[in-house]
Amino acid sequence: MKHYLILLRNEPILRRLSVIQLIAYFGAWFSNVAIYTLLIQMGVDAATIALVAALHFLPGVFQAPLSGVLIDKIHPKKLMMILILIEIVCTLSLISVNSIEMLGVLYGLVFIRMGASSFHFTIEMSLLPRILQGKSLQFANEIHSIIWSLSYTMGMALSGVLVYFAGITVAFLLDALLFFVALVLLNGIRFDMSFAQNTPRFITMMLETWVYIRKNRIVLHLIILHAVIGFTAFDALIALAAKHYYMNIIAVSLGIGLMNAARAFGLVIGPLFLGHWINNYRLQILFFGEAVMICLWAIAMNNFYYSLAASVGVGFITTTLWSYTYTLLQHHTKDEFYGRVVAYNDMIFLGVGAFVSLMIGYMAQNGSSLEIITFLLGSVFILAAFYYRWIYHNYALEEIG
Repeated sequence: MKHYLILLRNEPILRRLSVIQLIAYFGAWFSNVAIYTLLIQMGVDAATIALVAALHFLPGVFQAPLSGVLIDKIHPKKLMMILILIEIVCTLSLISVNSIEMLGVLYGLVFIRMGASSFHFTIEMSLLPRILQGKSLQFANEIHSIIWSLSYTMGMALSGVLVYFAGITVAFLLDALLFFVALVLLNGIRFDMSFAQNTPRFITMMLETWVYIRKNRIVLHLIILHAVIGFTAFDALIALAAKHYYMNIIAVSLGIGLMNAARAFGLVIGPLFLGHWINNYRLQILFFGEAVMICLWAIAMNNFYYSLAASVGVGFITTTLWSYTYTLLQHHTKDEFYGRVVAYNDMIFLGVGAFVSLMIGYMAQNGSSLEIITFLLGSVFILAAFYYRWIYHNYALEEIG
C-alpha cells in the first residue's frame, strides 16, 4: 500500500486522474443493479439478461479502430468531457424504460453509455505509459484496477441496497449526478504533456497499426493473453444465479449487489498481496490459480453464503492478472502506437467479454447448469497458463522494472 501512496503523491496527473476514475467508474456500475433488477421484474429470459450483459462489452469492439486513432490525434481532455456528457444523457434516459415493450430503447441506451465508458477507459490507459515507466507503470495499472474494483464493490453493493429501499428511478438519478461531479472535476484538470498536432490521415494510421502488430508478434500474443481475462465477465452468471438460486433467501437486487461486491472485494485486496510478488516467471502460476478459484466457485454456487466466499477468491487473483498482462503489453509497445494498440487490445478483450456473456445466456437457455458453465470458464485459464508458458519460452519478454 505504501508504494501506491508514494506514487500518487509524486505524480499529480495520476492523482487527479485517479479521483476522476473513482467517481466515474462508481457511476458506471452504480445503475447496473437497477438495470438487471428491472429486467428480472419484467420477467425476461436468460438470453435477454445475457444480451444486456454483452452490450456492456460490444461497443468497445466496434469503436476500437476509430477510438485508437482519435486518442493519438485529439487532446484527451476534450474527448473525456464529451464522453461523460454522453453518459449523463443516457443514464437519465434510462428512467423512461418501464415496460418490456421498451427493451429496444434499453438496449440502445446501454450500448451508447457503455461505448462512452469504454472509450473513456481506453483514453486513460493510453495516458499512463506516456507519464510512467517500469514498476511505476505496473503500480499505476494496479491503482487503476483497485479503483475500478473499489468502484465496482461500492457501486454494486450500495446500488443493491438503494434499489431495494428507494427504487430503480432514484438509482438512475443519483448515477447521473455522479457523472456530473466527475465532469466538473475533469474540467479543472491540466495535462502538462504535448500531443501530436500534425498526424497522418485516419486510414494511414489504422494501416500503420495493423502492420506494426503483424511485425511485432509479441504484441499480438500479449493482446490475446490479456483477452483471456475477459472470461471473468460474470455479470450474466451472477444475475442468473440470483434469479435461480438466491431469490428465496434474499431480494434479487441485494443478491446481485452482494455477490458482485464480494468478488470486487477480492479484486481490491488481491494486488496488495500479489503486486510485489508477481513477475514474468510467476505469471503462469496465477493463471493456474485463477482456474482453481473459478472451479471452487462452481462447486459452491448453489449455496449463497459459500458462493460469497468463493467469489472473493476469484476476484483476489483477477486484478493482478489483468494489471500485469496490461503492463506487459504497454511495456512492449512503442510510444507512438500506445493509443491505437491499447484500443485494439480493448477491442479484443471486450469482444471476449461479450462472447462470454452471450455464451452464458445461450448455454443456460438450453439447459446447461450454471455450475457446468462456470467450470468451463475456469478451464480456459488452464489453457491460458500453457499458452503463456509457450510465450515465455519463445519470446524475450522484458522484465517489468
